[in-house]
Amino acid sequence: MKPTIYLALTHDWELRGDGSGDIEEIQFAPMRRLLEIYEKFGARTTFLPDVMQQVTFRNLQSTHPELKPAADAWDEHALAAYRQGHDLQLHLHSQWSEAKYESGRWSLRGEWSLLKYDREQTMSMLAESKSYLEDLLQPVQRDYRCVAFRASALALAPSAYMLSALVELGIQIDVSVAAGFFLNNQTLQLDYRRCEETFLPYYPKMDDARKASSQREPIVCVPLNHFYGSRAAVTKLNVALVQERLQRRGSDSTTESPARPQLDTDRTGVARVYEKLIEPAIKRKYFVSDMSRLSYPLMREMLLQIRQRAVTSGLPKVPVVLTNHPKDIRDWDGLERFVAEVAKADDVEFITLAGLAEKIRSGEFQVRKSMLS
Repeated sequence: MKPTIYLALTHDWELRGDGSGDIEEIQFAPMRRLLEIYEKFGARTTFLPDVMQQVTFRNLQSTHPELKPAADAWDEHALAAYRQGHDLQLHLHSQWSEAKYESGRWSLRGEWSLLKYDREQTMSMLAESKSYLEDLLQPVQRDYRCVAFRASALALAPSAYMLSALVELGIQIDVSVAAGFFLNNQTLQLDYRRCEETFLPYYPKMDDARKASSQREPIVCVPLNHFYGSRAAVTKLNVALVQERLQRRGSDSTTESPARPQLDTDRTGVARVYEKLIEPAIKRKYFVSDMSRLSYPLMREMLLQIRQRAVTSGLPKVPVVLTNHPKDIRDWDGLERFVAEVAKADDVEFITLAGLAEKIRSGEFQVRKSMLS
Protein backbone atom coordinates (compact mmCIF):
# COMPACT_ATOMS: atom_id res chain seq x y z
CA MET A 1 0.00 0.00 0.00
CA LYS A 2 1.54 3.31 -1.05
CA PRO A 3 1.81 6.05 1.58
CA THR A 4 -0.28 9.21 1.58
CA ILE A 5 1.80 12.35 1.11
CA TYR A 6 0.53 15.47 2.86
CA LEU A 7 1.92 18.35 0.81
CA ALA A 8 2.26 21.71 2.55
CA LEU A 9 2.64 24.48 -0.03
CA THR A 10 4.10 27.48 1.81
CA HIS A 11 4.73 30.99 0.50
CA ASP A 12 7.29 33.48 1.81
CA TRP A 13 5.27 36.65 1.12
CA GLU A 14 7.48 39.72 1.18
CA LEU A 15 9.26 42.53 -0.60
CA ARG A 16 12.79 41.99 -1.83
CA GLY A 17 15.48 41.43 0.77
CA ASP A 18 16.67 45.03 0.61
CA GLY A 19 13.14 46.40 0.93
CA SER A 20 12.87 47.28 -2.75
CA GLY A 21 10.08 46.46 -5.19
CA ASP A 22 6.60 47.71 -5.94
CA ILE A 23 4.41 46.13 -3.27
CA GLU A 24 1.40 45.81 -5.59
CA GLU A 25 3.47 44.16 -8.30
CA ILE A 26 5.51 41.69 -6.26
CA GLN A 27 3.24 40.97 -3.28
CA PHE A 28 -0.41 41.78 -3.81
CA ALA A 29 -0.91 40.81 -7.47
CA PRO A 30 0.92 37.44 -7.15
CA MET A 31 -1.10 36.56 -4.04
CA ARG A 32 -4.37 37.26 -5.84
CA ARG A 33 -3.29 35.10 -8.75
CA LEU A 34 -2.26 32.26 -6.45
CA LEU A 35 -5.59 32.43 -4.62
CA GLU A 36 -7.41 32.11 -7.93
CA ILE A 37 -5.41 29.00 -8.84
CA TYR A 38 -5.90 27.38 -5.44
CA GLU A 39 -9.62 28.13 -5.41
CA LYS A 40 -9.95 26.52 -8.83
CA PHE A 41 -8.53 23.21 -7.58
CA GLY A 42 -9.60 23.27 -3.95
CA ALA A 43 -6.07 23.57 -2.55
CA ARG A 44 -5.45 25.08 0.87
CA THR A 45 -1.96 26.40 1.55
CA THR A 46 0.03 28.49 4.01
CA PHE A 47 1.28 32.03 3.55
CA LEU A 48 4.30 33.05 5.62
CA PRO A 49 4.25 36.84 5.51
CA ASP A 50 7.31 38.84 6.50
CA VAL A 51 5.55 40.37 9.49
CA MET A 52 8.49 42.58 10.48
CA GLN A 53 8.14 44.34 7.15
CA GLN A 54 4.49 45.10 7.96
CA VAL A 55 5.26 46.13 11.54
CA THR A 56 7.86 48.57 10.21
CA PHE A 57 5.35 50.06 7.74
CA ARG A 58 2.91 50.55 10.62
CA ASN A 59 5.53 52.02 12.97
CA LEU A 60 6.57 54.64 10.41
CA GLN A 61 3.20 55.48 8.84
CA SER A 62 2.62 58.44 11.16
CA THR A 63 5.76 60.21 9.91
CA HIS A 64 5.43 58.84 6.37
CA PRO A 65 1.67 58.80 5.61
CA GLU A 66 2.30 57.32 2.14
CA LEU A 67 3.09 53.98 3.86
CA LYS A 68 -0.39 53.61 5.38
CA PRO A 69 -2.31 52.65 2.18
CA ALA A 70 0.22 49.89 1.46
CA ALA A 71 0.03 48.64 5.06
CA ASP A 72 -3.77 48.66 4.94
CA ALA A 73 -3.73 46.73 1.67
CA TRP A 74 -1.30 44.21 3.23
CA ASP A 75 -3.82 43.53 6.01
CA GLU A 76 -6.68 43.26 3.51
CA HIS A 77 -4.84 40.70 1.38
CA ALA A 78 -3.77 38.65 4.39
CA LEU A 79 -7.35 38.61 5.70
CA ALA A 80 -8.72 37.67 2.27
CA ALA A 81 -6.40 34.66 2.08
CA TYR A 82 -7.35 33.58 5.60
CA ARG A 83 -11.08 33.91 4.92
CA GLN A 84 -10.66 31.71 1.84
CA GLY A 85 -9.37 28.91 4.04
CA HIS A 86 -5.63 29.43 3.73
CA ASP A 87 -3.32 29.47 6.71
CA LEU A 88 -1.01 32.29 7.81
CA GLN A 89 1.98 31.56 10.01
CA LEU A 90 5.01 33.42 11.30
CA HIS A 91 7.94 34.51 9.16
CA LEU A 92 10.15 37.55 9.47
CA HIS A 93 13.30 39.10 8.09
CA SER A 94 15.43 40.61 10.81
CA GLN A 95 17.11 43.15 8.51
CA TRP A 96 13.95 45.26 9.00
CA SER A 97 14.98 45.76 12.65
CA GLU A 98 16.95 48.91 11.78
CA ALA A 99 15.02 50.13 8.76
CA LYS A 100 15.15 53.73 7.57
CA TYR A 101 12.76 55.26 5.05
CA GLU A 102 13.87 58.33 3.14
CA SER A 103 12.76 59.83 -0.18
CA GLY A 104 10.59 56.82 -0.96
CA ARG A 105 13.37 54.27 -0.44
CA TRP A 106 14.11 51.75 2.27
CA SER A 107 17.51 51.26 3.83
CA LEU A 108 17.56 48.02 5.81
CA ARG A 109 20.49 48.08 8.21
CA GLY A 110 19.77 45.11 10.43
CA GLU A 111 21.47 41.73 10.24
CA TRP A 112 19.82 39.23 7.90
CA SER A 113 20.31 36.37 10.34
CA LEU A 114 18.46 36.11 13.65
CA LEU A 115 21.45 34.12 14.89
CA LYS A 116 23.47 37.36 15.05
CA TYR A 117 21.15 38.86 17.68
CA ASP A 118 21.08 38.03 21.37
CA ARG A 119 18.15 36.22 22.93
CA GLU A 120 16.44 39.36 24.21
CA GLN A 121 16.56 41.06 20.80
CA THR A 122 15.36 37.92 19.07
CA MET A 123 12.46 37.47 21.50
CA SER A 124 11.41 41.08 20.99
CA MET A 125 11.26 40.71 17.19
CA LEU A 126 9.47 37.37 17.35
CA ALA A 127 6.95 38.47 19.96
CA GLU A 128 6.05 41.73 18.21
CA SER A 129 5.57 39.99 14.87
CA LYS A 130 3.56 37.13 16.36
CA SER A 131 1.30 39.54 18.23
CA TYR A 132 0.64 41.54 15.06
CA LEU A 133 -0.44 38.47 13.12
CA GLU A 134 -2.62 37.11 15.91
CA ASP A 135 -4.25 40.50 16.52
CA LEU A 136 -5.05 40.69 12.80
CA LEU A 137 -6.58 37.22 12.46
CA GLN A 138 -8.25 36.53 15.82
CA PRO A 139 -11.23 38.81 15.04
CA VAL A 140 -11.93 36.37 12.15
CA GLN A 141 -11.27 33.22 14.21
CA ARG A 142 -10.91 33.63 17.94
CA ASP A 143 -8.81 30.54 18.50
CA TYR A 144 -6.22 31.38 15.82
CA ARG A 145 -2.63 31.03 17.05
CA CYS A 146 0.77 31.16 15.39
CA VAL A 147 2.05 27.61 15.72
CA ALA A 148 4.58 27.44 12.87
CA PHE A 149 7.67 29.47 12.02
CA ARG A 150 10.21 29.99 9.27
CA ALA A 151 13.37 31.88 10.20
CA SER A 152 14.81 34.92 8.53
CA ALA A 153 16.74 33.62 5.48
CA LEU A 154 16.39 30.08 6.97
CA ALA A 155 18.91 30.99 9.70
CA LEU A 156 17.82 28.76 12.58
CA ALA A 157 20.88 26.77 13.62
CA PRO A 158 23.13 26.41 15.43
CA SER A 159 21.79 28.49 18.31
CA ALA A 160 21.69 28.12 22.06
CA TYR A 161 18.38 29.98 22.34
CA MET A 162 16.37 30.07 19.08
CA LEU A 163 14.32 26.92 19.62
CA SER A 164 13.65 27.63 23.29
CA ALA A 165 12.54 31.17 22.37
CA LEU A 166 10.09 29.75 19.83
CA VAL A 167 8.75 27.30 22.41
CA GLU A 168 8.27 30.11 24.91
CA LEU A 169 6.14 31.92 22.33
CA GLY A 170 3.98 28.87 21.65
CA ILE A 171 5.51 27.80 18.34
CA GLN A 172 5.08 24.05 17.81
CA ILE A 173 6.78 23.38 14.45
CA ASP A 174 9.64 24.98 12.54
CA VAL A 175 10.05 24.76 8.75
CA SER A 176 13.42 26.50 8.30
CA VAL A 177 15.93 23.68 7.86
CA ALA A 178 16.79 22.78 4.26
CA ALA A 179 19.15 19.82 4.41
CA GLY A 180 22.09 20.13 2.04
CA PHE A 181 21.88 23.92 1.78
CA PHE A 182 25.12 25.88 2.23
CA LEU A 183 25.79 29.59 2.01
CA ASN A 184 28.81 31.61 3.09
CA ASN A 185 29.00 35.25 2.09
CA GLN A 186 29.19 38.65 3.77
CA THR A 187 25.48 38.63 4.56
CA LEU A 188 24.76 35.05 5.62
CA GLN A 189 26.55 31.95 6.79
CA LEU A 190 24.47 28.76 6.78
CA ASP A 191 25.60 25.16 6.70
CA TYR A 192 22.89 22.48 6.52
CA ARG A 193 25.02 19.93 4.69
CA ARG A 194 25.19 17.46 7.57
CA CYS A 195 21.64 17.47 8.92
CA GLU A 196 20.81 14.24 10.71
CA GLU A 197 17.25 14.09 9.33
CA THR A 198 16.63 15.32 5.81
CA PHE A 199 13.02 14.34 5.02
CA LEU A 200 10.77 13.41 7.95
CA PRO A 201 9.58 15.42 10.98
CA TYR A 202 12.01 15.11 13.89
CA TYR A 203 12.65 16.31 17.41
CA PRO A 204 15.66 18.66 17.22
CA LYS A 205 18.41 19.10 19.73
CA MET A 206 17.47 22.35 21.42
CA ASP A 207 20.87 23.97 20.83
CA ASP A 208 21.28 22.85 17.21
CA ALA A 209 18.30 22.11 14.97
CA ARG A 210 20.55 20.35 12.47
CA LYS A 211 20.76 17.42 14.90
CA ALA A 212 18.03 15.05 16.03
CA SER A 213 17.32 14.67 19.71
CA SER A 214 17.14 11.25 21.35
CA GLN A 215 14.10 12.35 23.35
CA ARG A 216 10.76 14.07 22.82
CA GLU A 217 11.17 17.86 22.65
CA PRO A 218 8.58 20.67 22.90
CA ILE A 219 9.07 21.64 19.24
CA VAL A 220 9.28 19.64 16.00
CA CYS A 221 11.30 20.47 12.90
CA VAL A 222 9.77 19.56 9.56
CA PRO A 223 12.52 19.79 6.91
CA LEU A 224 12.08 21.99 3.90
CA ASN A 225 12.12 19.51 1.04
CA HIS A 226 15.04 19.32 -1.39
CA PHE A 227 15.74 17.22 -4.47
CA TYR A 228 18.16 16.79 -7.37
CA GLY A 229 17.10 17.94 -10.81
CA SER A 230 18.02 15.89 -13.86
CA ARG A 231 20.66 17.11 -16.29
CA ALA A 232 18.11 17.54 -19.08
CA ALA A 233 15.55 19.51 -17.07
CA VAL A 234 18.13 21.76 -15.42
CA THR A 235 19.89 22.51 -18.71
CA LYS A 236 16.60 23.36 -20.40
CA LEU A 237 15.65 25.68 -17.56
CA ASN A 238 19.01 27.44 -17.58
CA VAL A 239 19.01 27.90 -21.35
CA ALA A 240 15.62 29.61 -21.06
CA LEU A 241 16.91 31.84 -18.26
CA VAL A 242 20.01 32.82 -20.22
CA GLN A 243 17.88 33.69 -23.24
CA GLU A 244 15.58 35.75 -21.04
CA ARG A 245 18.50 37.68 -19.56
CA LEU A 246 20.04 38.32 -22.99
CA GLN A 247 16.74 39.65 -24.27
CA ARG A 248 16.37 41.88 -21.23
CA ARG A 249 19.95 43.08 -21.56
CA GLY A 250 19.41 43.84 -25.26
CA SER A 251 16.33 45.91 -24.52
CA ASP A 252 18.25 47.86 -21.85
CA SER A 253 21.48 48.33 -23.82
CA THR A 254 22.96 51.72 -24.65
CA THR A 255 25.35 52.87 -27.38
CA GLU A 256 28.21 53.12 -24.89
CA SER A 257 30.45 50.05 -24.55
CA PRO A 258 33.74 50.86 -22.77
CA ALA A 259 36.44 48.29 -23.48
CA ARG A 260 37.40 47.43 -19.90
CA PRO A 261 33.91 46.82 -18.49
CA GLN A 262 33.05 44.73 -21.56
CA LEU A 263 36.09 42.51 -20.98
CA ASP A 264 35.09 42.06 -17.34
CA THR A 265 31.56 41.15 -18.39
CA ASP A 266 32.89 38.61 -20.86
CA ARG A 267 34.96 36.86 -18.19
CA THR A 268 32.00 36.77 -15.85
CA GLY A 269 29.86 35.48 -18.69
CA VAL A 270 32.17 32.53 -19.33
CA ALA A 271 31.94 31.53 -15.67
CA ARG A 272 28.17 31.84 -15.72
CA VAL A 273 27.87 29.78 -18.91
CA TYR A 274 29.87 27.01 -17.24
CA GLU A 275 27.80 27.19 -14.05
CA LYS A 276 24.40 27.40 -15.75
CA LEU A 277 24.83 25.30 -18.88
CA ILE A 278 27.89 23.04 -18.80
CA GLU A 279 28.00 21.93 -15.16
CA PRO A 280 24.30 20.84 -15.09
CA ALA A 281 25.00 18.69 -18.16
CA ILE A 282 27.74 16.91 -16.19
CA LYS A 283 25.98 16.34 -12.90
CA ARG A 284 22.55 16.76 -11.32
CA LYS A 285 21.74 20.00 -9.48
CA TYR A 286 20.63 20.40 -5.88
CA PHE A 287 17.38 22.34 -5.39
CA VAL A 288 15.56 23.52 -2.33
CA SER A 289 11.93 22.81 -3.28
CA ASP A 290 11.10 26.44 -4.05
CA MET A 291 8.25 26.42 -6.56
CA SER A 292 9.06 29.91 -7.79
CA ARG A 293 12.43 28.71 -9.14
CA LEU A 294 11.23 25.53 -10.82
CA SER A 295 9.99 24.72 -14.29
CA TYR A 296 7.09 22.30 -14.70
CA PRO A 297 9.41 19.36 -15.61
CA LEU A 298 11.42 20.01 -12.43
CA MET A 299 8.23 20.16 -10.36
CA ARG A 300 7.31 16.70 -11.67
CA GLU A 301 10.79 15.36 -10.93
CA MET A 302 10.50 16.79 -7.42
CA LEU A 303 7.20 15.03 -6.82
CA LEU A 304 8.56 11.75 -8.17
CA GLN A 305 11.48 11.89 -5.74
CA ILE A 306 9.11 12.78 -2.87
CA ARG A 307 7.05 9.69 -3.68
CA GLN A 308 10.16 7.51 -3.75
CA ARG A 309 11.37 8.81 -0.40
CA ALA A 310 7.91 8.42 1.13
CA VAL A 311 7.86 4.75 0.11
CA THR A 312 11.37 4.23 1.48
CA SER A 313 10.32 5.73 4.83
CA GLY A 314 7.94 2.83 5.42
CA LEU A 315 5.38 5.19 6.98
CA PRO A 316 1.71 5.30 5.94
CA LYS A 317 1.48 9.12 6.18
CA VAL A 318 4.29 11.51 5.28
CA PRO A 319 4.16 15.33 5.53
CA VAL A 320 6.33 17.27 3.07
CA VAL A 321 6.94 21.03 3.11
CA LEU A 322 7.56 23.01 -0.07
CA THR A 323 8.30 26.71 -0.28
CA ASN A 324 7.53 29.43 -2.80
CA HIS A 325 8.36 33.10 -3.28
CA PRO A 326 5.39 34.65 -5.11
CA LYS A 327 7.49 37.65 -6.17
CA ASP A 328 9.85 35.32 -8.11
CA ILE A 329 7.48 32.85 -9.82
CA ARG A 330 8.88 32.03 -13.26
CA ASP A 331 6.41 29.48 -14.61
CA TRP A 332 2.83 30.34 -13.68
CA ASP A 333 1.37 27.89 -16.20
CA GLY A 334 3.60 25.13 -14.87
CA LEU A 335 2.61 25.91 -11.29
CA GLU A 336 -1.08 25.70 -12.18
CA ARG A 337 -0.55 22.39 -14.01
CA PHE A 338 1.30 21.02 -10.99
CA VAL A 339 -1.46 22.05 -8.55
CA ALA A 340 -4.08 20.53 -10.86
CA GLU A 341 -2.22 17.21 -11.03
CA VAL A 342 -1.66 17.05 -7.27
CA ALA A 343 -5.36 17.82 -6.69
CA LYS A 344 -6.26 14.75 -8.79
CA ALA A 345 -3.66 12.42 -7.28
CA ASP A 346 -4.97 9.65 -5.04
CA ASP A 347 -1.81 9.55 -2.93
CA VAL A 348 -1.33 13.29 -2.24
CA GLU A 349 -3.35 15.68 -0.11
CA PHE A 350 -2.80 19.37 0.49
CA ILE A 351 -2.29 20.42 4.09
CA THR A 352 -1.66 23.72 5.87
CA LEU A 353 1.04 24.15 8.48
CA ALA A 354 -1.66 24.56 11.12
CA GLY A 355 -3.12 21.24 9.99
CA LEU A 356 0.31 19.66 9.99
CA ALA A 357 0.93 20.82 13.57
CA GLU A 358 -2.43 19.37 14.62
CA LYS A 359 -1.63 15.97 13.11
CA ILE A 360 1.71 15.94 14.90
CA ARG A 361 0.01 16.78 18.22
CA SER A 362 -2.54 14.00 17.70
CA GLY A 363 0.14 11.43 16.86
CA GLU A 364 -1.13 10.94 13.30
CA PHE A 365 2.29 11.91 11.93
CA GLN A 366 5.29 10.07 13.31
CA VAL A 367 8.15 12.23 14.62
CA ARG A 368 11.66 10.83 14.46
CA LYS A 369 14.17 10.74 17.30
CA SER A 370 17.88 10.09 17.15
CA MET A 371 18.90 6.51 17.87
CA LEU A 372 21.97 7.84 19.66
CA SER A 373 21.78 8.68 23.35
